[in-house]
Amino acid sequence: MSIERLDPPSLTQSFIGHIAQIAIAPPASRLAAISGQVALDADGNLVAPGDHAGQARQCFANIRHALAAIGAEPEQILQMRIHVVGHRPELIGLIFEAGREVFAERWPVTASTWIGVETLATPEWLVEIEALVTVPSSP
Repeated sequence: MSIERLDPPSLTQSFIGHIAQIAIAPPASRLAAISGQVALDADGNLVAPGDHAGQARQCFANIRHALAAIGAEPEQILQMRIHVVGHRPELIGLIFEAGREVFAERWPVTASTWIGVETLATPEWLVEIEALVTVPSSP
């Protein structure tokens, strides 16, 4: 079963291909919440200091690793929240491109929220991405 994605004509079509206006979890699925992923590698080292795009790339890679850990695929992401320190319009394309580099043709078109923030937990972190994922219920 797959997530139903809707973009009703009564809502803007400006983001087609990047996000879905509505994402509906399939019946008989459980939800898994992936905590906000930041630009830390498996050893806890900061990746791409001072670089929003580089940090976003690591965040999306960490989301992929989390998906693998629960046996899920990018298409099972129901929703993402992208937190960006010092948001400016020119960062949108850079961050979405970083996601497309990580996911390639499997970019998860999800319900999505982009949140510009003053700071994250530490001043070195520039991007944090969290995800809500559908996982089939156990038989």
